[in-house]
Amino acid sequence: MNEEHGKFVVSLDFEILWGVRDHFTVETYGENLLGVQRVIPKLLEVFNRHKVNGTFATVGLLFFDTKKELLESLDFRKPQYKNENLSPYVNEVFETGESVETDKYHFASHLIEQIKKYPTQEIATHTFSHYYCLEEGQTIDDFREDIRAAIAVADKKGIVIKSIIFPRNQFNDTYLEVCREFGITSVRGNEQSWIYEARKYQKETSTRRAFRLADSYINISGHHCFSDKYMTLRRPYNIPSSRFLRPFDRKLNWLEWLRMKRITNAMTFAAKHNLTYHIWWHPHNFGICQDENFAFLEKILTHYNKLNQQYNFTSYTMADLSAYLQKKYGN
Repeated sequence: MNEEHGKFVVSLDFEILWGVRDHFTVETYGENLLGVQRVIPKLLEVFNRHKVNGTFATVGLLFFDTKKELLESLDFRKPQYKNENLSPYVNEVFETGESVETDKYHFASHLIEQIKKYPTQEIATHTFSHYYCLEEGQTIDDFREDIRAAIAVADKKGIVIKSIIFPRNQFNDTYLEVCREFGITSVRGNEQSWIYEARKYQKETSTRRAFRLADSYINISGHHCFSDKYMTLRRPYNIPSSRFLRPFDRKLNWLEWLRMKRITNAMTFAAKHNLTYHIWWHPHNFGICQDENFAFLEKILTHYNKLNQQYNFTSYTMADLSAYLQKKYGN
């Protein structure tokens, strides 16, 4: 492999109901959530066929097989959010089914085992409880206990956690030291634009949401491709997002060609200039309209394969890219 080459990173925020419980219910969003049962195996097959290595950042609460195991693991300090609805510990853990066989909204140990069968794929952490690092009431000590629990539950499955993705993209610089304490080598930062900067949920605005939607179709904020040197400015290594892969929307179907062009143009830019392009989404985003969503993904990965052949554009997990940067730049 040439020393200088572009990198292609794909990450998934794997959370099912734990990631949306404060906004949706099984009644309002259940079809998307149950669709994850088919999405994960299909993603693994598609990635394997295109030789793409993905990072599956998984909420720790998904690792359990039974409610009994889950409840027995909760003897640690919990975040005291000012908004109690953000905490899964208030009611949610007591409202789960008894096991993964009866509750596919809160348990996913069987899907985690499927991911483990593909050694080129990475299982990372999305924190233990889908932890919100910028919300009022929680503290760095609360975060430390959450990450300790996430590391422990993964370890029981024989999984070594090397990467973290902050829920709701609430990237918190002051918490990076905790990540280092637990041997985490890479994090997914946010795009470098005011419309993507990390904020508390209460400070999110309709204006920023509108700009992000428009930016998915036309180039408002730039390609968001990053140099190796830029990614080494923090420890753990910051491997920022380039693009959220929005799910198929029938109302905007006529704009799909623009959405594709927005992504492939940036990928090509990264490949030509030896930069990193990092695309991400949630498995539940593909839970419905699976044919359309996977057809769109196939086109992206086919474009990756072409760039790989032409420019040596290379797929990395977040952990593998941090190892590459460590080897290249040292401490």
